[in-house]
Amino acid sequence: MTPVETVVAIAVPLEAEHVERIRAVDPSVTVLYEPGLLPPERYPADHTGDPAFRRTPEQEERYWELLNQAHVLYGFPNETPDGLARIARSNPHLRWIHAMAAGAGGSVKASGLDAGALTGLKITSSAGVHALPLAEFSALGILNGFKRSAELAQDQAAKVWPEVRTPPRLVNGSHLVITGLGEIGLETARIARALGMTVSGTKRTVEAIGGIEAVTDNAGLAGLLPMADAVVNTLPGTPSTEMLFNREIFAAMKPGTVFVNVGRGTVVDEEALLEALGNGQVSYACLDVFAVEPLPADSPLWSHPRVMVSPHTSALSTEENRLIAERFCGNLRAFLDDDELPHLVDPVHFY
Repeated sequence: MTPVETVVAIAVPLEAEHVERIRAVDPSVTVLYEPGLLPPERYPADHTGDPAFRRTPEQEERYWELLNQAHVLYGFPNETPDGLARIARSNPHLRWIHAMAAGAGGSVKASGLDAGALTGLKITSSAGVHALPLAEFSALGILNGFKRSAELAQDQAAKVWPEVRTPPRLVNGSHLVITGLGEIGLETARIARALGMTVSGTKRTVEAIGGIEAVTDNAGLAGLLPMADAVVNTLPGTPSTEMLFNREIFAAMKPGTVFVNVGRGTVVDEEALLEALGNGQVSYACLDVFAVEPLPADSPLWSHPRVMVSPHTSALSTEENRLIAERFCGNLRAFLDDDELPHLVDPVHFY
């Protein structure tokens, strides 16, 4: 049963107004929040905070003292897998942690905690909170590719006014394939349809979805690609999705396909992507995620004339803290009522 008093500890930087929002969920909720123990944000929704911040030994002791009183944590301690591992082992009262990331499974896996160590501890992600900014970024990538923004920027830098103008492609009437028709994928599909695109995609559980022309699982992806003018990946990084976009998949695309990745970098074989860019199967790639992050300085993706490199920021927005806090408050209400929590991280598959 849920304790009469539910203690929530704020483990990451958060504005006071959102802390008060959490306090207001129920009179039984006690919120432990000491902003002096948390690193200041460098930008809105900077969950890690200023890396130069250091607690004194006394502050460090106090930080962990607060976290070890909690039944519920808002954020991973220090926003690290090591912090997650430590609190899971040191706090016997802890029942639920809400992660700031949509793809929290990677951090759970990196913590080294197995299903046994996670027994009785629920971890939820912020999946869905980032759906709109990711979908908007995906639309940006599609439009960049169709409207030749990379070539325009190169001509502008060189002060070239071509004698023979190259017409851009129409997005309206084109076809989009989305890998991962979850909340992010469906929001991307909504925006794409508003632009006049038709949409197909993949889903772990194959079922009809309104507004989506064809749905298959990832094994059927190659069958969708010959009709695609653009492809957006929203899939997380799991053993089953690793290197899904390999040479065979890129070869199944029709020449000139625009490719956008807002999922995880491990889903894409970057060497195969570079080959596809070289042979024209992919005309433009808009990439927010990479197999190794930060993207190594010697990666040819940095300087490729038809690649946009984004430093894993497409999910961010100035409203992120508010959106996550609102999601957490709804989840907290469900937790207090012993209802099912949404977006639980699978402790076996880390998804």
